[in-house]
Amino acid sequence: MIGEAISAFLASHGYLAVALLVGLESIGIPLPGETALIAAAVLAGASGKLDIGWVIASAVAGAVIGDTIGYWVGRTAGIPLLKRYGARVGLTEPRLKVGRYLFMRHGGKVVFFGRFVSLLRTLAAVMAGANRMPWPEFVLFNATGGILWACIYGFGAYYAGQAIDRISGPVGWALFAIGVLAIVGAGLFLRKHEQSLIDAAEKALPGPLE
Repeated sequence: MIGEAISAFLASHGYLAVALLVGLESIGIPLPGETALIAAAVLAGASGKLDIGWVIASAVAGAVIGDTIGYWVGRTAGIPLLKRYGARVGLTEPRLKVGRYLFMRHGGKVVFFGRFVSLLRTLAAVMAGANRMPWPEFVLFNATGGILWACIYGFGAYYAGQAIDRISGPVGWALFAIGVLAIVGAGLFLRKHEQSLIDAAEKALPGPLE
């Protein structure tokens, strides 16, 4: 159902849809930005209706702009406002604690690698601002992480789309099934990792987050 909605949105708005979904997800709104990038890249590889260069550029633009907005929302609003309204967009107190816990230990690494982890992708920029991460450091790690993420997922999905287009019959369906299983497996792994982070954050920061 979600996949069909994303496909229809991509068909109607193309590169703008990629930039918009990735950007809103980066601000902190739990939308399928990464899924939109992958779907658009597969479409570019399988049908040629989209250009992979513009798909990646749109994802980078959405990631950088969205994270920048998220950073300044966090820096301006701070933790109290996030605690009050964050749950409406998926930023529950356990997730806010994860952000505080990770920034206490890793700083720029969270912004860079957070682009690749579903929990952190919607949280890292806002928490960077709320925890007063220096602006130049944030810009550096945010831009490099966004570019690398868009290139890895974009080109990976693009060449997968080309393979699906070239290979038909049982082999093509087998490759498609393997891809689906890999995505499901990755999702289960990240969900388990997310809970481990929440548990570690609660142990390090017991009680209400101030």
